Amino acid sequence: MGSPRARRRTSARAGAGAVLALALAGCSLVGSDNSPEAAKDVVLVTHDSFVLPKTVIAQFERESGYHLVVHASGDGGTLTNKLVLTQGDPTGDVAFGVDNTFASRALDAGVFAASDVPLPAGAQKYVLPGDDGRLAPIDNGNVCVNIDTVWFSDHHVAPPRSLDDLVKPAYNGLIAVPGATTSSTGLAFLLATIGKYGDGWVDWWSKLVAGGATITDGWTQAYETDFTQGGGHGKDPIVVSYDSSPAFTVPKGSHASTTKALLDTCFQQVEYAGVLAGAADPEGAKAFVQFLLGPSVQKALPDAMYVFPVRSGTPLPPAWAKYAVQPSHPYDVSPADISAHREAWLRQWSDIVSR
Repeated sequence: MGSPRARRRTSARAGAGAVLALALAGCSLVGSDNSPEAAKDVVLVTHDSFVLPKTVIAQFERESGYHLVVHASGDGGTLTNKLVLTQGDPTGDVAFGVDNTFASRALDAGVFAASDVPLPAGAQKYVLPGDDGRLAPIDNGNVCVNIDTVWFSDHHVAPPRSLDDLVKPAYNGLIAVPGATTSSTGLAFLLATIGKYGDGWVDWWSKLVAGGATITDGWTQAYETDFTQGGGHGKDPIVVSYDSSPAFTVPKGSHASTTKALLDTCFQQVEYAGVLAGAADPEGAKAFVQFLLGPSVQKALPDAMYVFPVRSGTPLPPAWAKYAVQPSHPYDVSPADISAHREAWLRQWSDIVSR
């Protein structure tokens, strides 16, 4: 059974191809007088998992008069690093995919210009403190521990329910965790434990590692290779994944998911888009940010990128209402604390897992 993120990567490659096809085919648009007009390029710098249906991309190009060019730049952390390194002389006009674990770094470095794009109802609550109109929230989701409910039933083991449970001897050697220094998913999970335990996170992680946790380079290995419900049918029935993941582990013909997200283990991720400082076409960049917030993109996000829209009233796929349940109170670490302590926390984390 394929996982949601595996499908996401496959869709991303297909979507990127569709965008390139549109780029090659859509070199002209019909103007108001029915005469061809050359379309201006607007260049999007994003992460490798960005994908939207080609009909949605075509809608943006048709309505805006811009031709979208996509530059993929690794995962969210790698994307942020590249944006910081090219600050003031960016490789594109607009960026999408910087999340709340890295946004403070990009804002502090002056990566984004103020654009003051109007936000739809529901989006305002995701705006970062002190943002000053530079980043628009586009989607959200939660990194949560997921369990293989079938494995626990078959092995007659009571499943864990909380972070406290995960360091109990009963669950030694049963969890796969993406690394915090190499994965935005892993960093979000580290922040969940910091939000829960404060300075006590060091002791919690020491116990988890001593108990034989599998630490991987990223989400793909943890879920696809090591998780018992992943594509590789691994050995670990517990994995760090997403609140939306159970919606994609419902066997054909079944009315029950084979996995469950533990909603007392979560950290909320929000992805943002913004106009890059020094953009060659800031107006085109602003137009694309506005389009991302519109109903067409917001409706497409769950199926295309397996995240929740920020726009209030956006319909969700039917399976999400039952299986992609969001936590009421995810753990929280303020953007100011993330900015001030992220590098020190990551060094401490590295020391713990390398012992």
